[in-house]
Amino acid sequence: MSNLKQKLHEKINEHRPRTLKLMKEFGDVVVDEATISKIIGGMRGLKCLVTDISYLDPQEGIRYRGYTLPEVFEQLPRPEGGEIPYVEGLFYLLLTGEIPTAEEVEEVIDEFRKRSILPLYVYEVIDAFPSNSPPMAIFSAAILALSRESLFNKQYHAGIPKQDYWDPTYEDALNLLAKLPEIGSYIYAKLYRDGQRIKQNTDLDMGGNFAHMMGQDAPYDDVSRMYFILHADHESGNVSAHTGHLVASSLSDIYLSISAMINGLAGPLHGLANQEVLRWLQDLRNKMDGKVPSEEEMKQFVWDTLNSGQVIPGFGHAVLRKTDPRYSVQREFALKHIKQDELFQYVDMLYKVVPPILKEHGHAKNPWPNVDAHSGVIQWHYGITEYDFYTVLFGIGRAIGITANIIWDRALLYPLERPKSLTTEMLENIVMKAGKGA
Repeated sequence: MSNLKQKLHEKINEHRPRTLKLMKEFGDVVVDEATISKIIGGMRGLKCLVTDISYLDPQEGIRYRGYTLPEVFEQLPRPEGGEIPYVEGLFYLLLTGEIPTAEEVEEVIDEFRKRSILPLYVYEVIDAFPSNSPPMAIFSAAILALSRESLFNKQYHAGIPKQDYWDPTYEDALNLLAKLPEIGSYIYAKLYRDGQRIKQNTDLDMGGNFAHMMGQDAPYDDVSRMYFILHADHESGNVSAHTGHLVASSLSDIYLSISAMINGLAGPLHGLANQEVLRWLQDLRNKMDGKVPSEEEMKQFVWDTLNSGQVIPGFGHAVLRKTDPRYSVQREFALKHIKQDELFQYVDMLYKVVPPILKEHGHAKNPWPNVDAHSGVIQWHYGITEYDFYTVLFGIGRAIGITANIIWDRALLYPLERPKSLTTEMLENIVMKAGKGA
């Protein structure tokens, strides 16, 4: 048993009694109220899920296992000469709650290397799609096809004890994560590089290998690591995370669950925001005939956008009440590496002028930029200019956190998720009984 798996096994045995005690002794304690606005309004803000992997703090942003993003980027081991930590180190942290040593990260890197070979039939599935297919549809199908490799399925049908479900789920998760860079880069080659695939270099870590297969030199390896880490998890209530958890709660394998997660991420209300930001910036650049606007010109453009009834893409967040730390990490990278990039200069100026305008406008609870205000611009600078592919990159990162969550779902014996629904008439009757009706 690997060091990571042994460490995870110890953590599971420590944690299980906590969950069992809460259920057995305190199951009737009320946590939240399911108001009609929450029931009809998509359950927004309803406290009805649990995860120890990440927490979105309104003031500090996303915390991974209690660590803020600055702490994560400072404390996780990184490649020699690199600026951004290993993605494999983040996976170790998400699973165990502990910052790994360099040796422990190297073990996970080696695990991924041994599991990275993609079966021939998955290439054939990808090749079978028309060349104008949406990349997320191909990505989902490729992951789905891997379900035949599931160790969980085999062991489940052989009668594995329920308390051990997490073990083959862990193996499936590592097998899938190790293959995602190859799947993603092969889809890119098929759609945008006339099928010219670059074979992987298994001497490299996940981020470095992905950059290699994308045909990108340094520092794009650090861009990949940064992108995957920033997008790895975001609590359990967002569409992709909740979809992965929901499907896995039926004991569908990791491949079925992550394929479903990808489908949720592909929706325009979830994973496409960075594309909208980039389109908006390029529209602005076209209107400015390619020159960087003055602050006054930028302010006028922002006001014109708002007064036309549109929003400023990339600004605001449902939970955060400050600048998204994921934005700040990317901003620091951009100031060091692409400060002279024209589109970054637009982003830089928007960072200065938009928040005061949104405060004056009065309709934004959070006038600060979020992760999507920056991520597309960095990808564009390094030559990844195909908007539709950005969500595949998002999906590779998000799979890291969701697989960690599913492993722990199985370890803590979480049941099938099955909420109860009501009819509209029932809600109206509840209102009348409460004395609220006319």
